[in-house]
Formats: sequence, C-alpha cells, structure tokens
Amino acid sequence: EGFDSAQAEQQLTRLLTLRHGKKDFFTWNMDGVLKTAEKTTRTLQLFLTLVAVISLVVGGIGVMNIMLVSVTERTREIGIRKSLGAKTKVITLQFLTESVILCLIGGIIGLVLGIAGAYAACAVINITPKITWWVILLALAFSSGVGLFFGIYPARKAAKLSPIEALRRE
Repeated sequence: EGFDSAQAEQQLTRLLTLRHGKKDFFTWNMDGVLKTAEKTTRTLQLFLTLVAVISLVVGGIGVMNIMLVSVTERTREIGIRKSLGAKTKVITLQFLTESVILCLIGGIIGLVLGIAGAYAACAVINITPKITWWVILLALAFSSGVGLFFGIYPARKAAKLSPIEALRRE
C-alpha cells in the first residue's frame, strides 16, 4: 500500500526484461480489475437505489389510494365527528396516524422478509450477514415517512369535509 501499482509494474517489467534479455513474460495489474469492480458496484448501487425509490413511490401511491377510499367510505363518520365538534386538526391527525401505522406495519413486514432473505442468501454462500440497528431504524423511519407524505392529501380531504355535506352523502 502507498505505492503506485502502474509504476511498480513498469519497473518490474524493465528489470525482468534486462535480466532475461527479452520480454518473455506477462504481467497483470489488478488495478484495472479493481476499478472495473468498483464501477460495477457503483452501477449496481445506483440501480438498486432507483428500484427502491420507484417501489417507495408506487407503495406510497397505493397507500394514498387506500386512504382516499377510507375517507370516501367513512364520510358519515367524519360528518358526525365534525358536527359533534371535532376540529379539522384532530381529523387530519387521525387519518395521518392511520396512514403512518399502515406504512409502519408494511415496513415491519418488509424488514422481517428482508432480514430472513439476507440470512437465507448468506447461508447459501456461507457468510454472516451484518445487519445494524441504525439501518433497521432508518428503514422504519422511511416507511413512516412514506405514510406521512402520502397520507397528507387524504387526511386534508377528510378534514375539509363539511359536516352537512358529509352527512347528506349517505
């Protein structure tokens, strides 16, 4: 470490050529292989990140649709609560909480399946997986964040319902 491998290869080639009188050998530098492996790893990381982002967006849209259906099906409940004095903030918080809990449950199921898959894959290639607590917490925070972000529109829609309109719909 600390030496330029290309320079070392060059000097070694010169020394062996001087000793042999001609170049009757072949040298191979692992730097090229290492750089290719690093580039491939970066590409795979980018690809996996893109797949994860697309999955989160699609999942978030699914959660938003489920919450919009929930708001539509519960308009009478929302109307009764509003007519009894429930504030907009309380109804917003209720639907946001439901959305976050829905995504958190999905995140926990995903974590369990992911950890089981990691252990299964590592058992096949005979290595030990390294799963840290901060990664688990980060995954749960992301799933909660998706629930929060994609739950805002349905929660605000529920909170903005007029009690008279909500009670009249059914």
